[in-house]
Amino acid sequence: MAETPRTAQQSSSLKIYFRLLTYVKPYIGIFLLSILGFVIFASTQPMLAGILKYFVDGLSNPEAVLFPNVPYLRDLQLLQAVPLLIVLIAAWQGLGSFLGNFFLAKVSLGLVHDLRVELFNKLLVLPNRYFDSHNSGHLISRITFNVTMVTGAATDAIKVVIREGLTVVFLFGYLLWMNWKLTIVMLAILPLIALMVSSSSKKFRKQSKKIQVAMGDVTHVASETIQGYRVVRSFGGENYEQQRFADASQSNTEKQLRMTKTSAVYTPMLQLVIYSAMAVLMFLVLYLRGDSTAGDLVAYITAAGLLPKPIRQLSEVSSTIQKGVSGAESIFEQLDVEPEVDQGTVERDRVTGRLDVRHLSFTYPGSERRVLDDISFTAEPGQMVALVGRSGSGKSTLASLIPRFYPHAEGEILLDGVEVEQYRLRNLRRHIAQVTQHVTLFNDTVANNIAYGDLAGAPREQIEAAAADAYAKEFIDQLPQGLDTEVGENGVLLSGGQRQRLAIARALLKNAPLLILDEATSALDTESERHIQAALDQVMKGRTTLVIAHRLSTIEKADLILVMDQGRIVERGTHGQLLAENGYYARLHAMGLDEPAKADIT
Repeated sequence: MAETPRTAQQSSSLKIYFRLLTYVKPYIGIFLLSILGFVIFASTQPMLAGILKYFVDGLSNPEAVLFPNVPYLRDLQLLQAVPLLIVLIAAWQGLGSFLGNFFLAKVSLGLVHDLRVELFNKLLVLPNRYFDSHNSGHLISRITFNVTMVTGAATDAIKVVIREGLTVVFLFGYLLWMNWKLTIVMLAILPLIALMVSSSSKKFRKQSKKIQVAMGDVTHVASETIQGYRVVRSFGGENYEQQRFADASQSNTEKQLRMTKTSAVYTPMLQLVIYSAMAVLMFLVLYLRGDSTAGDLVAYITAAGLLPKPIRQLSEVSSTIQKGVSGAESIFEQLDVEPEVDQGTVERDRVTGRLDVRHLSFTYPGSERRVLDDISFTAEPGQMVALVGRSGSGKSTLASLIPRFYPHAEGEILLDGVEVEQYRLRNLRRHIAQVTQHVTLFNDTVANNIAYGDLAGAPREQIEAAAADAYAKEFIDQLPQGLDTEVGENGVLLSGGQRQRLAIARALLKNAPLLILDEATSALDTESERHIQAALDQVMKGRTTLVIAHRLSTIEKADLILVMDQGRIVERGTHGQLLAENGYYARLHAMGLDEPAKADIT
C-alpha cells in the first residue's frame, strides 16, 4: 500500500526529529540527570492532592494519627504531619526542578554550540556553486535563528513532554487508584485532544517554514545594506533600503502573527474541551460520592483540577516541535550537501609551476552556454601569462578552474604534468597564491591579515619583508600600531589601494610557485602600481604567473598574452607581436583600456 502524502510527511518529521535527538547523545549523562529531576518534580503533583485529603479530614479530627502502623511515626498526629509534609514536598519539588532545569539547560546550550559549529564547519567545505545559489543572509540565519528553534525542539520540548507528561501520568495513576470508574470517563476526551493537536501541528510546521524564509530575508537585507553602506549613501539609497528592510520585517511579523493566531485559537478550544470534561467529572463526583469522605472528594477534584495545565502545555509543545523540525530540515539540508570533491591522491612538497591547459571547455551547472571553449596554452616556470579580453570572455572563470573552485569535465589542466583533479585539494591550493580584484580582509591586525591561514605563525621578519615587497610598509608604518593595527571589517579603515597591497603581501608571503593576479592592480594609483609592478618583477622570477588586469600597461612585459573572446583564445603572442599583427589585441590597445568596464570584466 502506497504512503499517502500525510503519512509520508509524518514519517519525514519523525526521521528529522530522531536525527535531531542524536545530537543529545554526547550529553546523555546530564540529560538523564535532568529527566530524573523532572520525574521528581512530576511525582510531587499527586502528593499535593493527597495531602489535601488529610488536611480536610483533619479539620474534623486533628489529633488523628497519619501513620499508625509505622514505627517512630505512629504518634505523629495530623496537626503536626500535614504542615511537615507540605514543607518536605516543596523541598522535594524544588530539588527536582533544579536538577531538571539546570542540567537540561546545559544540554540545550551544548546543542546550540555543536550545531552552530557543525554548520559553520560545513560552510568551509561546501562547493562554490552552493554559495552561488544561496545568499549569505539565509546562510547566517540558519546559524543564528534556525539553530535556536531546533534546540527548542530538542530540549525545551522534551522538558515539557517529560515533565508535564509524567505529571499527567502520575495524576492519572492517582485518580485511577482513588476511583477508576470516574477516571475512565475522563479518558473519553483523549481522542478529541489528539485530533486537535494533530491538526494544529500541520499548520505550525507550514507556518514555521515561512517564518524561516522571512527571517532569512530580514538578515539578508540587513547584511547587504551594512556591507554596502558606502554605495547606499553615495547613491542616495537610504529610502529604498529603509523600505526594503521594512517590507522584509513586516512580512516576518505577519507570518509570526499567523502562528501566534493559530496557537491563540487552538489553546482556548483545547481548554474548553478539558474544562467541559472537568465539569462533567465534578457532577459525577458529587452525584456518585458514595461513602467517600470529604477529604477523598477534595483530593480527587484537586488532582483532576491539576490536569488541564500540563495537558494544555503538552498540546502547545507541538508548536515548538514543529518549529524545530522545520528548522532542522533546513539545517540538515545544508549538512547533507556533498562537500567539495576531493578524490585526488597526489601530494607534492613543491612544484616547479609548469602549467599546461589542454582543450579545456567549461559550462556552469544549470547553464547550456560554454564559458570556455577549447582553451589550450602552456606556461613554463617563471613565465608571465596575461589574459586579455572584454566582459564575459572567460578570463576569471579560467583563473577559478586552476585552484579547482569549480570542477572541469572537458579537457585537462596539468600542474607539473599532473592533472589538478589528481592532487589533494589542500595540497594543490598550497602551490597557488591568488589575488583578486575584490580583496577580503578580516577584522584583525595588519600582520594577521598578511599571515593568514596556513601562514599564521610566520616570523615577524618575513611578514615585514612581504609588506615591503608589496610597497605596503610605508603606509603600515604610519598606522597607529603599525602591523598590529586593527583594519576593521573587510579593511574598512584602509583605502582600496592599501587593501590591495595587503592582499599582494599575503600572496608574496605564501611564496607559492603559481601566482594568479586577477585584476590585482585595478585599485592602485599610478605610483603604487609602478612600485608593485617592480616588486612583482622580482617575485615572479622562478614562478608561473597568470595575470588578469584592467590596464594593458600592466601586462606589456608578459611572456605570453592570450586574447580571449566569448570563451575562446582568438590571439596569442607577446605585446610587440600582437601589435604588429594589427588584430583584435591592437584594437583593444588603441582604445586605451584604462577603463576596466570596456575591456576586462568577466
